[in-house]
Amino acid sequence: MSGFDAGWVAYSNQSRPGADDEVPYLEKHAAQAKFHEFLRTFQTDTEGQQSSEVYKYSDALIKDKSRLRVDLQDVKLFDPDLGACLQRSPAEYLPLLEAAALERIQRSDRQDGENQAPSDLQVFLHSSAQFGPSSMRELMSSHVSQLVMIPGIVTHAATRKHKATYITLECKTCHTIKTVTCKPGVGGAMIPRMCDAATLGGEGNTCGQDPFIILPSRSKYVDQQQLKLQERPEAVPTGELPQSMTLIVDRHLVGKISPGTRVTAIGIYSIYQTKDAKSKDGKGGIAIKQPYLRVVGLEQDIEGDAHNSPTFTMEEEAEFKAYAAQPNLHERIFAKVAPNIFGHADIKKAVACLLFGGARKRMPDGTARRGDINVLLMGDPSTAKSQFLKFAAKTAPISVYTSGKGSSAAGLTATVVKDNNGEFFLEGGAMVLADNGVVCIDEFDKMRPEDRVAIHEAMEQQTISIAKAGITTMLKSRTSVLAAANPPSGRYDDMKTAQENIDLQTTILSRFDLIFIVKDERSMDRDKQIARHVLNVHKNAGAALEVDEEEKKEEEFLKRYLEYCRVKCSPRLTQRAAANLATDYVEIREEVRQRAAGGEGEMPAVPITVRQLEAIVRISESLARMQLQVDVTESHVQQAMDLFKTSTMDAVRAGATEGLVFTEDQKAEMHHVQVQIKRRVSIGGFVSESKLVDELVRVGMNDSLIRRALLYLVTCGEFEYRKERRLIHRLQ
Repeated sequence: MSGFDAGWVAYSNQSRPGADDEVPYLEKHAAQAKFHEFLRTFQTDTEGQQSSEVYKYSDALIKDKSRLRVDLQDVKLFDPDLGACLQRSPAEYLPLLEAAALERIQRSDRQDGENQAPSDLQVFLHSSAQFGPSSMRELMSSHVSQLVMIPGIVTHAATRKHKATYITLECKTCHTIKTVTCKPGVGGAMIPRMCDAATLGGEGNTCGQDPFIILPSRSKYVDQQQLKLQERPEAVPTGELPQSMTLIVDRHLVGKISPGTRVTAIGIYSIYQTKDAKSKDGKGGIAIKQPYLRVVGLEQDIEGDAHNSPTFTMEEEAEFKAYAAQPNLHERIFAKVAPNIFGHADIKKAVACLLFGGARKRMPDGTARRGDINVLLMGDPSTAKSQFLKFAAKTAPISVYTSGKGSSAAGLTATVVKDNNGEFFLEGGAMVLADNGVVCIDEFDKMRPEDRVAIHEAMEQQTISIAKAGITTMLKSRTSVLAAANPPSGRYDDMKTAQENIDLQTTILSRFDLIFIVKDERSMDRDKQIARHVLNVHKNAGAALEVDEEEKKEEEFLKRYLEYCRVKCSPRLTQRAAANLATDYVEIREEVRQRAAGGEGEMPAVPITVRQLEAIVRISESLARMQLQVDVTESHVQQAMDLFKTSTMDAVRAGATEGLVFTEDQKAEMHHVQVQIKRRVSIGGFVSESKLVDELVRVGMNDSLIRRALLYLVTCGEFEYRKERRLIHRLQ
């Protein structure tokens, strides 16, 4: 056992004598005997109920003699007093549980005729039911030295260190050997100032003060690691910052958790003295302690663990399979996507495909192909773009919602931070924390260009490479990105080309599988329908609790169903579907090539490349996954192609110069405006677009005609835009 926490913590509440009289207390030898009996006789069946089928912990010790997972609820079920003592004073009773487990192993080995000494044993505690405070914000001073259970997200993990459990000292004068026990957690050891060996014979101490030196080779150590646990985003109250806490893990728990993992930590709520605890005047700081959690059990959440699969009951699986066999399943699922939003049927299909996702593939050479789908919503304000993002963030099992203006490259990917000891460690950003989930980025156009470039790798290769401060590593970022953006002018301007309205680089646009141009259509009939729908939503909000409960059940069912589909179904293209898809892709490429060569406009703002072919494959797989089908059929490919044409291809075809026919008077007026523009900008000169337009408007010219003339001059190559189209540069 290598002395786990051999330096026991004694806790006394001197200010309130008798306050804890109602809490049972067991002597150490009696508690260890009860622990031994618990490990030997506790029985359970395959469903976890107490019965005579399986000796749960006795069999577990036979299979693995180095670690043992113990459910705190089982201890309470076996002996309520023993469970209460373990929860109330874990630093005192947990070593007794480990000692009982070691004793049980030794007795079992003697019965089997084995003389091999057992290795170091570590007991992990977990609980099948929540106990004590359920979040960091509920931790109080009364919980110090008690067992607590706290959920959260691990945001960074420090490097592995070696903590001494016993320190061996030697006196420099008389060479007396002395062993000192170290305090558990972050505590150290108290080295004696005087040698007591020389005073045993009644003589005076001749060794002097501070005679001891440490013998590292004869001391005992265990591995230790520091983690940082942060509140889950969905548990943070509105308008407040997420709280964080330091975790200390040791032995078999070291190196098991990476940043971005959702965990539930069980540990001893402890305190320690910081180095800068004293105030500047040297008074009052000694009584201020910093809390941390000395972990004795760490459970990775099912929904946040990329390596373990979620568990489903047989009833759930039967229900999901029956639901997948229903006719018109796609329409049923699309109707569950953001039901409070009127219209936008194609966007609802895209969001549903994003939530279900395609199938990840591992190539023979070891490389991977992403299965996550990225969607961009570009268009006018007040078209429910942000509401789609909110729905996706609420429905996805793992999600992070952020805004482009308030996000930096380090905040989205990862950053290297220096701790108080001067060591560097990695701290994951939004795309690392949302691994196997969805990242929703609102106001995507407001991001700085260098910040958008930082997520290129994360969106396509689904990794984040770090090479800073001597740290070279690669983090996983297997996330779908749902982004919303506005055109540069705030609204989508039909008099501008697609390049002007979609003011994003082609490198980032090619990484989106679906791009939607969302316009605020002005139609009396449509406006009446939208007004009626919005007013009904406000009128019925909270009117009937039964309706709210039904909506919650629908949302929970959709969340569980998409999680089941993502885990249990990994569809692949059939031969005929692949042939149809190849033909459609070649036709799309030929259409774009003819448009560029025929003089109908410049190269499209959204490039059509092999990435778009893979995007259609992923959309087809997500449609098949909704039906729990392992084969992607021709119908799935056709639906995916229709969705691609109504989204990305419409964005490609958008443009102001397409189909314009001018009369002779309009041509003369256009020529006059062009002459005035050239007169005000010399060859090689720069001018602000807004300043030029304002100057021409003041002399009586039409604003729309000025912008159309500028667009024509840029298309002809006489002018070009600079600085994100804020400046105009005359070339000839």
